Amino acid sequence: MDFNIMLQAHRGFAYLILLLSVVFLLALLLTMFGYSGKISKLLRKSTLFTMIFFHLQALVGLVMLFFFSPGFKAATEAGTLMSDSTARNTYVEHPFAMIVSAVLLTILNKKFKTNDTLRMGWVIMGVVALLLMAWAFQWQRLFGA
Repeated sequence: MDFNIMLQAHRGFAYLILLLSVVFLLALLLTMFGYSGKISKLLRKSTLFTMIFFHLQALVGLVMLFFFSPGFKAATEAGTLMSDSTARNTYVEHPFAMIVSAVLLTILNKKFKTNDTLRMGWVIMGVVALLLMAWAFQWQRLFGA
């Protein structure tokens, strides 16, 4: 495996995750406001697929980070991983926040599969997962210069 192949896969999944996150958010809001709180098939499916691709993305990202990333190895060996804000964001904050988002989506998927009505706590958990993902997302690297 090559680092560039892993990086391109990670970037490709990022576009898909953005799309799935928007569909999940719309399904969550539609269920909350439009179906008297009844969990719809759209919400169940969008949560499932968003969760699956979050997990795939996390797996690709962690393999890339620990086995292929020259920047992570250099920052670790130099002892600047936590003191350099760019390295800390890229190699610590970004992966940690994305893993927490994936865990929250996994919990939501289980809740949506086993219940028929939506609860406000689950909506908040879904919004927190998406906000955390949006905060940690590497927008500049994907769309910027």
